Amino acid sequence: QVQLVESGGGLVQAGGSLRLSCAPSGLTFSSAAMGWFRQAPGKERDFVTAISRSGGVTYYEDSVKGRFTIFRDNAKNTVYLQMNSLKPEDTATYYCAALRVGSVRYVGTSASEYDYWGQGTQVTVSS
Repeated sequence: QVQLVESGGGLVQAGGSLRLSCAPSGLTFSSAAMGWFRQAPGKERDFVTAISRSGGVTYYEDSVKGRFTIFRDNAKNTVYLQMNSLKPEDTATYYCAALRVGSVRYVGTSASEYDYWGQGTQVTVSS
């Protein structure tokens, strides 16, 4: 059984930083592209960023470019989301997702592509 466990969420003031982590189990980590999505109350789940199996390709939603960084450590079976210069509009539940894919360079940007999801971790940014 595949499980994705996110950690690192919390309450932070605007301009602050948080680092989210996601450690899948029951999955060959290096065989999966990984993504982060977020969902604010009353809104749809939106793409934030994704990283390829190799870690060599990343993709970001425009509003987080230059502020968020996704990276992975395949030796530790963990993907991270470093979030800097946080804004109140970043407040949401953040979800980690795994996409089993053959290509080492593919990144998925659509939630419907992903095979497995975590339970989410809450990020709240106060103004």
